[in-house]
Amino acid sequence: MSNAGKKQNFLQGAAWLAMATIVVKIIGAIFKFPPQAIIGDEGYAYFTTAYDIYSLLMTVATAGLPLALSRMTSAANALDQGRQVRRIFKAGRAIYLTLGFVGMMAMLLFCKSFAVSQGQPDAWIAVACLAPSAFLISYMSAFRGFFQGQGNMRPTSQSQMLEAVIKLIVGLALAYVLKEMFGSLAYAAAGGIIGVTISCLVSTIFLRSKFTPAWNRLGNSPEGVTSYRSIMKGLLAIAIPITLGSAGLQVLNLAEVSLYMGNLTDIAGNPDVDLELVDAIKNDILAENPNIAAADLPAKIAANMKGIYNFMYTFFNMPVSFIGPITISVLPAITEHLTLKKYNMVRETEESAARITGLLALPCGVGMTLLARPIASLLNYDGARLDFAATVLTILGVCVFFYSAVTFTNSILQSHNFAYIPVINTVACGAVRLGLVYYLTSNPYIHAIGIPIGGMFSFVSILILNLIAIAILAPQKPRLLRNMLRPILPAALMGVAVWAASFVLQNYLDIHSSLILCGACVAVGVIVYAVGVILFKTIKREDCLLLPKGEKIAKLLHL
Repeated sequence: MSNAGKKQNFLQGAAWLAMATIVVKIIGAIFKFPPQAIIGDEGYAYFTTAYDIYSLLMTVATAGLPLALSRMTSAANALDQGRQVRRIFKAGRAIYLTLGFVGMMAMLLFCKSFAVSQGQPDAWIAVACLAPSAFLISYMSAFRGFFQGQGNMRPTSQSQMLEAVIKLIVGLALAYVLKEMFGSLAYAAAGGIIGVTISCLVSTIFLRSKFTPAWNRLGNSPEGVTSYRSIMKGLLAIAIPITLGSAGLQVLNLAEVSLYMGNLTDIAGNPDVDLELVDAIKNDILAENPNIAAADLPAKIAANMKGIYNFMYTFFNMPVSFIGPITISVLPAITEHLTLKKYNMVRETEESAARITGLLALPCGVGMTLLARPIASLLNYDGARLDFAATVLTILGVCVFFYSAVTFTNSILQSHNFAYIPVINTVACGAVRLGLVYYLTSNPYIHAIGIPIGGMFSFVSILILNLIAIAILAPQKPRLLRNMLRPILPAALMGVAVWAASFVLQNYLDIHSSLILCGACVAVGVIVYAVGVILFKTIKREDCLLLPKGEKIAKLLHL
């Protein structure tokens, strides 16, 4: 296959995953936002607590293995070693299933202890209901690593969309039914979680159906194969550093939650602290449950503050999730070029992926920062709640580019077999972040706003360290930051247009509907950004040639 074909596979794979991401995020928004009326901020805190614990265990079980499986499969596939690909999958599957089973049992046996450790004892039901997903997602990850290592992102994207649809239908229905049956937010949150578990089961069955034909097409190549023991050692040699780093980060995240929840509870229970946000949440809780014990109020107020932050973080996750398809697709592509010693193609692929990363991340971050208040008001927040949510989302908007750049540079280092460097950088900066968040959230006038501030510090610090490492260690010396910042002028132009549109709509046309403000400003932003990309020649001709009908697109854009 030609070089162009290889790179086209990389972008086509990213396109498939990006399309799935759009569908998944739209469905995810439907899944997460309407249930606020069912489970509220407190119930959503239970929901996210279960997810945080699940994420820790799944990070320990599978964080590094998808990357390891994809890399080793890609290297064997580049050399047309079908028998070796089979062995790599079997070895990876055995590790996946073992760790997935351990994770499932841990969630089932220690669900109450996990929930108590996060200051959310009522979340234990949701934790237990999510436990089977630990095993199922491990099984799914083996299939996805097998396909992704061969540059085939279609089964992964299709399974993600199917998973999202099932989660939406079953999760919403069960959240409503269980709340009506038991009158409990904890059971309602568990209903939403059961939808996640069932969706994982359906997705696993789908991937298994796609796997058999692909397995049969591998054939029996004549090359000698490596022993299963050696393959497992190779997989673990790549996976363990990443897993340790990811697990360390998850432990730090859980410790961070425990620390800031303690601080927020102390602030909420301090009679000398006069905060409009605390008073607003307290009044809402008392209006819904006048008989609640005074001793329980501070923890409930803190849970509501955490719930609002979690909802805003959901918006943050939307744009940054589009960077995942790039990193998933670029890793096997770079591995293949390195295996075949096509070093010029390595650099071209990395710089092309960097341009796409910036092309997506910069406008999303600018738009989220400028539209934070109307976006937050879409959730019917008002008064002090709206002020708090808008402030959090503004800071998270600034974080979008830095988080995206960190994710991308991590994948570059991992592709070059320097997987331990992102681990060290992430854990070191995460530990500093832990102290910073604790200090900031202990201040009653900063309170939960200190959480995204700590995150921003962490992302910027990790990015700087990653770029230094790439500049020193990567033999091709790709110009990553320069290419990621290539869309900065179109993004700045878009930002001015969005601000102007919002100003005119509110001050001259007297339009204050959040839905109209968001819709109109986003439409203006998209048009202006597209014009800016063309005007400033943000994308290169070689990027266009990798797309379907790329020659025509390049001519249209005068590239």
